[in-house]
Amino acid sequence: MTDLERHVDELMPQVRDDLAALVAVPSVGLPGAPREPLADAAQLTARVLAAAGWGEVALVDVPGAPPAVVGRARGSSGGGPSVLLYAHYDVMPAGPEDAWRSPPWRATERDGRLYGRGTADDKCGIAMHAGTLRAFAGRPPVDLTVLVEGAEEAADGSLERLLRADPERFRADCIVLADCGNRRTGEPTLTTALRGLASVDVVVSTLAAPIHSGLFGGPVPDAAIALARMLATLHDDHGDVVVPGLLHESWSGALVDRAELSAAAGLLAGVELLGDGALDAQLFARPAVNAIGLDLPPVDGAANTLVPTARARISARLAPGDDPDRAALRLCEYLRRVAPWGANVELAVHQTARGVRLEPGSAVEQQALAAMSRAYGREAQVAGCGGGLPLLPALVDVFPEIQPVLWGAYDDRSQVHAADESVDLHDLRSALLAQVLLIDALAAG
Repeated sequence: MTDLERHVDELMPQVRDDLAALVAVPSVGLPGAPREPLADAAQLTARVLAAAGWGEVALVDVPGAPPAVVGRARGSSGGGPSVLLYAHYDVMPAGPEDAWRSPPWRATERDGRLYGRGTADDKCGIAMHAGTLRAFAGRPPVDLTVLVEGAEEAADGSLERLLRADPERFRADCIVLADCGNRRTGEPTLTTALRGLASVDVVVSTLAAPIHSGLFGGPVPDAAIALARMLATLHDDHGDVVVPGLLHESWSGALVDRAELSAAAGLLAGVELLGDGALDAQLFARPAVNAIGLDLPPVDGAANTLVPTARARISARLAPGDDPDRAALRLCEYLRRVAPWGANVELAVHQTARGVRLEPGSAVEQQALAAMSRAYGREAQVAGCGGGLPLLPALVDVFPEIQPVLWGAYDDRSQVHAADESVDLHDLRSALLAQVLLIDALAAG
């Protein structure tokens, strides 16, 4: 074990404490959530980074969004590439607390994992960036900037607009985004592709008001059934998306095992995986369409009336190279075309985000893979990710020569966005060590 590895091991209790303190702040980042916890999380993030040795830590105003936290540390060598480290302090709602084995806003350790909302997505990234500077005793070998935002989950484009308005604040040769993870616990995985996103809200109306189902049911159409018929046409009998005009790409990388995917997803007994073709291509390079929200009368208290209006949010994950605005238009055109019985249809694009596919074989990618392999003690692999990082496409646009590195500490057991979210503490240690080793390698050329 090298001195650097020993030092990282010595730092882990502090890294764990930093993460636990951050988890205790319920900084939900979706529209309508309280703003005060987000402000508290920004202040706490600044204190954690400052205590770790980041100089010039400041809260940066982001119009229409919670503040970003920016810190800088000058390199001791006076040369080498500049590196930008990214994470976010906003999180998803906890959901029903009785679905958690331990309170979502109190970090709880069980069997080597730390549980709580944000342990994996993405407050562990903040703890990694604080630990990175501690590992270098506040004097990294290259110039480092850390950027922690508070609007990643909302994906409203606020930070991207700030980046385009003031690019020099964030200029770097390499960006490390600690908001991804490993395919399995203990298996180092470098993300090289992210799917894009297009989500659309559809409102289906058939009646001016609710009417008695006994007096009118049969010849008079129900908006809920009309919407259900529209949703049922989005996939063929195999479960493949049939919306025309959505891009399908190929994928070559780490293979996905059917049994492991079923287990990680919590698939119930007898339920089948969907689609034809390789699972890795389905997950990383082909579109997926889901209804992620429905507005219908609840079952409790339901009356014997026909539903006049029904609403759904349709979310499409897109191949990395697809144009999300064009994809949203194609989805709207399709939904309007399949509406049955002359039902009135109103459509609005809710959100779009571009995907990214990184060019393989770059020097920085090879250095990152080598750093991960050494840190985890086994060969690192590359994989795609079905989620997105809204800031990355804008960074690539503004700085075409920037070299991105996408990794993090979560794994297939982390339950990101779900109850009992967690991070494996040994993987957090390995991810931190990999980041330190990468920065050391970048300084060496």
